Amino acid sequence: MTTYGGRRSQAERDAITVEIGYALFSAAFAAAVVFGAVAGPALLLDLPDTPSRLLLRTGTVLAPVLFAARVVSVLLRFRRAAQPSQPGRTSPDS
Repeated sequence: MTTYGGRRSQAERDAITVEIGYALFSAAFAAAVVFGAVAGPALLLDLPDTPSRLLLRTGTVLAPVLFAARVVSVLLRFRRAAQPSQPGRTSPDS
């Protein structure tokens, strides 16, 4: 963000809102895909009790962990991209 200690502009607030939405939706999609890939066979196939429970529990643990990791990584990447590489400089040739 370009204002240090000041108020954010409407464009900056909109960019943050869009980035948060992207982070949440992409994380939900990734978590759903991982849960489906891991727990799907237990739900669709007639597996013995122990492997079925193991797959369901593994999918139930992996999905929220992936969700949180994806949200954090997207938002941290956005925060790093918004900061200038050399604070105090206003143009590339100064």
